[in-house]
Amino acid sequence: MASSEHAVFAVQGCRLASAAAGIKKPAADGSKPADLVLIEASAGSSVAATFTQNRFAAPPVLLARQHLQTSNAEQARYLLINSGNANAGTGAPGLATALSCCEATADHAGVEVANVLPFSTGVIGEPLNADLVRSAVPGLMRQLDSGNWLPAAKGIMTTDTVPKLYSAQFELFGQRQSITGISKGAGMICPNMATMLCFIATDVSIEQTILASLLQQSVEQSFNRITVDGDTSTNDACVVLATGNDNTRRINSVSQAECMAFAKQLDAACIDLSKQIIADAEGASKLVTIKVEQGATAADCLQVAYTIAHSPLVKTALYAADPNWGRLLAAIGRAPVENLSVDRVSLYIGDVLVAERGAVAAAYSEQKAASIMQSSEYCIRVLLNNGDCCEQVWTCDLSHDYVSINADYRS
Repeated sequence: MASSEHAVFAVQGCRLASAAAGIKKPAADGSKPADLVLIEASAGSSVAATFTQNRFAAPPVLLARQHLQTSNAEQARYLLINSGNANAGTGAPGLATALSCCEATADHAGVEVANVLPFSTGVIGEPLNADLVRSAVPGLMRQLDSGNWLPAAKGIMTTDTVPKLYSAQFELFGQRQSITGISKGAGMICPNMATMLCFIATDVSIEQTILASLLQQSVEQSFNRITVDGDTSTNDACVVLATGNDNTRRINSVSQAECMAFAKQLDAACIDLSKQIIADAEGASKLVTIKVEQGATAADCLQVAYTIAHSPLVKTALYAADPNWGRLLAAIGRAPVENLSVDRVSLYIGDVLVAERGAVAAAYSEQKAASIMQSSEYCIRVLLNNGDCCEQVWTCDLSHDYVSINADYRS
């Protein structure tokens, strides 16, 4: 996976800035952490986004959706992101606050209010101080720079322990293109569209409706396949900015070879950023792939995978590196899947066959399975032997630290 230690490529037409606005509490040493980020896309950029499907969607989510519809997506120019306060569960006052922050940004940028999309992450149910945001906007405008990806990644963090960055270059239309993105999230992760927050930019020139379709497909295979704790946030959002504005080298058809090539690059970025979230999950020490194969339908495979991934008993066994395969079989057996025959199921931890035909495998070695589970990253495979479908999700272990982090979150 990519990280802040890898090369980060600037995206032509995209600039970023971060600031310590005072939304987050000061650090132990008295310093103020960055908690406000501004991302600018050049005029004419294509913008696509997916948002949480939580019915208590935060006011910034509601307003960002509205602004995208108002501006027909291609005119969105600025993303204003604060961390430390989710501005969620705040009703009409929270919506007014989000709008006020957008208005301040629009005034300084000389654009329409609908050209600004707001995003927030942090504690739910507490009012966001709009004055802190508005007063920091002029400084953000002055600091905008194409090289500020790492400061931006740090500025959107909450309980994250490391910034999450992805950057790559590739050939398209005979030219070198870049794709760079940041994400945040460590808890309250079981998205029903995307992760907590993710922002990706590319200098590819692409028609907006095609970009939106590709993003939805990428999200389905990445951010919609991760879970830390089974909780979907009120503030989830994933945004892609395509800043290219070259009509002679533009993706305007899904049948273009360039479209398929770019889709692979977007998939790679989303999968990498989503796995970085699980690797940095609150209190976690293991990134575990749950892969379910030979299912009758993709839905069946996902039901089994998520039942395993959401089981507290399984997740605590992962933490202990305990190959308690009985917990895995119990989770598989209670998955809401019709026509699941336990006599057909095979279970693997890594390359170790653990169980088959409803019982422990004759050649099973608990020592080998335990050794694999000591690793920081491994795969649990389930073969249903009931069809040709295959799906996978990424999850983590459940530790003492997860409880401590969330018990002390507001204190």
